[in-house]
Amino acid sequence: MRTARAPLATAATTITAAAAALAAIVGLTGCGGASQAADPAQPAARHFEGLPFVGVLFADGEHHCTASVVDSPKGNMLVTAAHCVHFQDDEGEDDGKDSADGEEPGPITGDLQFAPRFSGAGEGTFPYGKWKVSGIHVPKAWRDEDGDRGDYAFLTVEPDARGRSVQEVVGAATPDFSSGPRRHVTVVGYPNEAYNPDNNPITCTTDTERDEDEPYMMQMRCGGFYDGTSGGPWLADHHDAGRPGRLIGVLSGGDTDAESTAVLFDGQARELYERVAGGAAKSS
Repeated sequence: MRTARAPLATAATTITAAAAALAAIVGLTGCGGASQAADPAQPAARHFEGLPFVGVLFADGEHHCTASVVDSPKGNMLVTAAHCVHFQDDEGEDDGKDSADGEEPGPITGDLQFAPRFSGAGEGTFPYGKWKVSGIHVPKAWRDEDGDRGDYAFLTVEPDARGRSVQEVVGAATPDFSSGPRRHVTVVGYPNEAYNPDNNPITCTTDTERDEDEPYMMQMRCGGFYDGTSGGPWLADHHDAGRPGRLIGVLSGGDTDAESTAVLFDGQARELYERVAGGAAKSS
């Protein structure tokens, strides 16, 4: 992200320690941008019914980011943005993603849950329940603070009470680790309640291009991707829930709500995915 995004509008006095920690990460690193005047020539996101395998990532009951189920042998993997779930070291150059409030570098602590196809005002509805996150895995580039190059994370979740994997219940998108930056994509995300009181998912289908400032990233221009949409999937050749297309990255930032970026999945992303799919340690 070239600039930090607006902080989440959540009162620190009303959330638990883990949720506050996550809000600090998101506020510093971005989950959507500030609003700007609408450009009639630029597409804008629209509300829709959602996709079963895309939902909200909660920390101790607070909505902060978006996540999705990624196809895996065990059916237990999600993908989101690294800045949603992992603090970077606060030493060295300030790049807008440093840890805050004395938090130690590493995965956030607390109760993390994934709610596929969440929607509804207030407490909302959970058509596929909540799935407990059991592991957080970020790439070496993120742990080494190599800018935004590693701003994605693979998570594992526990089975439900009936022993089913999340993928068995809601499906998944297949990852693509060899895509180029110029694609026709569908992006899905959940703006936070300040911009989206009914907690409806939004979507936009448009073309991407390489980010000139950060060539390992791709960017799109589509209005409406405010705080809360970070981690949302970028799906190439998407048709519908039964034909989701190929997952080539997740939303990681952008200068405004109308300019969003994603780290293009590459060989390092493949290595991390394969290690987690093969049964990596709880968090890394």
